[in-house]
Amino acid sequence: MPAKDRAFLNVWDDTVSGRDLLISLTIATLLSLGGYLLAPWPAPGPLVLGIAGAILGFFISALLFRPKRRLDIEGEA
Repeated sequence: MPAKDRAFLNVWDDTVSGRDLLISLTIATLLSLGGYLLAPWPAPGPLVLGIAGAILGFFISALLFRPKRRLDIEGEA
């Protein structure tokens, strides 16, 4: 499907496709929850691995999906 025919969402002043956003949220959630659940149980382990999973999910999503920015120029100076 061409990019101009897809529905876009505006999230924090960035334009993204709903499909890319859903996939990114799924990646980050799975890595965060996986790190939390697979960590050894003494106190800081699950927290640290859960945060590390969230950061890793962010970097993977940033590499997979680029922002869909639209530049509107209104007259030239």
